[in-house]
Amino acid sequence: MLSLKSALAKPFAKRIYKSIRKWANNPIETQEKVFQSLISKAAGTAFGKDHDFISINSYEDFVKRVPIRDYEALKPYVEKVVAGEEDILWQGKPVYFAKTSGTTSGSKYIPITKDSMPAHVEAARNAILMYIHETGNSKFVDGKMIFLQGSPILNEQNGIQLGRLSGIVAHYVPKYLQKNRLPSWKTNCIEDWETKVDAIVEETLPENMTIISGIPSWVQMYFEKLQQKTGKKVGDIFKNFNLFIFGGVNYEPYRAKFENLIGRSVDSIELYPASEGFFAFQDTQKEKGMLLQLNSGIFYEFVKADEFFDENPKRITIKDVEIGINYVMIISTNAGLWAYNIGDTVEFTSTKPYRVIVSGRIKHFISAFGEHVIGKEVEQAMQEALINSSISVSEFTVAPQINPEEGLPYHEWFIEFENEPEDISDLAKKIDESLQKQNSYYFDLIDGKVLQPLKITKVEKGGFQDYMKSIGKLGGQNKLPRLSNDRKIVERFSDKN
Repeated sequence: MLSLKSALAKPFAKRIYKSIRKWANNPIETQEKVFQSLISKAAGTAFGKDHDFISINSYEDFVKRVPIRDYEALKPYVEKVVAGEEDILWQGKPVYFAKTSGTTSGSKYIPITKDSMPAHVEAARNAILMYIHETGNSKFVDGKMIFLQGSPILNEQNGIQLGRLSGIVAHYVPKYLQKNRLPSWKTNCIEDWETKVDAIVEETLPENMTIISGIPSWVQMYFEKLQQKTGKKVGDIFKNFNLFIFGGVNYEPYRAKFENLIGRSVDSIELYPASEGFFAFQDTQKEKGMLLQLNSGIFYEFVKADEFFDENPKRITIKDVEIGINYVMIISTNAGLWAYNIGDTVEFTSTKPYRVIVSGRIKHFISAFGEHVIGKEVEQAMQEALINSSISVSEFTVAPQINPEEGLPYHEWFIEFENEPEDISDLAKKIDESLQKQNSYYFDLIDGKVLQPLKITKVEKGGFQDYMKSIGKLGGQNKLPRLSNDRKIVERFSDKN
C-alpha cells in the first residue's frame, strides 16, 4: 500500500510534467522571453552600461555588443563583485560564490544570485518527478536517499557566502525530504573523504536506502566499502535501491562495474549541473539525452566546435542547431554571466524537445572522476618535473585507469623517453605533486583517497609515431592528444606492458 507521501508524489509529478511540457513545446518563445528579461534586468549594472544594454533590441544587437568570454576575460568584473561592490554583473550582490578550480589562475568565483539559486534546486527535484510521472514508481520517496556531496560548511567574504556548489545546495533540501535524507549534517561536514565515506557506510547500513546519488567515482568507492564490510552485493544490502542519480562525468565506463557491485541493473537519471547553472536533466528513460533547461534564467548560444577558434565564429541560438553536431555551449544567466564559455561541448540528440548529451570539453581534458584536468596542467607538471634533470621525453599522453586490477583508480601517464630516468617512481611523484598544486579538484581526490597518485607506463621508442601512422595522422598539423577522458588511444600501449 502506498504511503501518503508516495501517493501525493504522483499528482505533484503530473503537475510539474505539464508545466515543463508547456515551455519545452514552445522553446523559441521561451528563450526569447528569458533573453528579454535578462537584458532589461541587467541594463543598469556596470556590465550592462559598458555594453549598452539599453539599446539592445534583438539577439543580433547582443552579438554585436557582447563578445564571447571565458572566466579570465570576465575576471575584472568578478573581482569587483568579490570585493563587495553592487550592481556589477547582476542587480545587487550575489548570495553565494561557488568556488571552483580555475585552469589558469587558481580558484574561480562563480556568482549565484537570489534569482539563479532556485533553478539549482528545482531541476534536480524535477528530474525525479519526471521519472515518477513516466514510470509510475513513487515508492522510493518513503525510503532513505543519499546525496554524496561536498561539505556544507560555508565561509564568508564581504557579506557573500562562499563554498563548493554541492555544499551550497545542501542548505536547500526541501522540508519533505529532510527526514529521508542521508548522510547526517555532522557526517556531511567531515572534510577527509575517506573518513566521510566510512561514516556514511556506518550510517546507511541499517537503513532502507532507495535513491543513491553522486559522481560515479565517489559512489563506486562507497559501494566497494559497503561490500568489503558486509561481503554482500549492494543490491542485497539495500533491497529497495532502484534509482541511481549522477552527474559530472560519463557513467558508461562505470556501468558494468556498478552492475557487478550492485548485483543487478537499476534505473539511472543523468543530471547536468554546474556552478554556472543547472543546464539539463534526463526527463525520460526511453530516449537518449537530457532536456535542456530553457526556462531557468539561462539564455543559450552555440558555436560549432570545429569553428570555435576561427577569428569570427558564427554564434547561433537553439532555433538553428542541428542534431549530431559538436557545439561549444555559451550561456548568459541571471547570475550575471554574459556570453560565457563554460568550456563544455554538447551534441543535440533531439530538437523536439531539445535534448543534449555532454560530448566533452572544447580542449582535451580528463574528468573521469570530476577532476577537470586540462592539457596545460599536464604539460606544466611534466615541465616542472624535468627541471634540473637529464631526463628527456619525446612524447606522452595521459588516460584514466578507472578499473585497476588492484587498489584505487589513477591517472596513467604513457611516456616515450629519449633519455630514461634512473628512478621512474621519483619522476611520477614529482609530476603528481605539480598536478595537485595546480588543480584543486585533483588534489581533493588524491587527498580524499578517491584516486591514488599517477603511474607511469613506458612506451617503446617510436611507439607514438607508429600509432599516429596507423590512424593516418602522421606529420603535418596532426598532434597526439595530450590527454583523453577514455583509454581508446592508450589501449595499444597498455597491451604491450
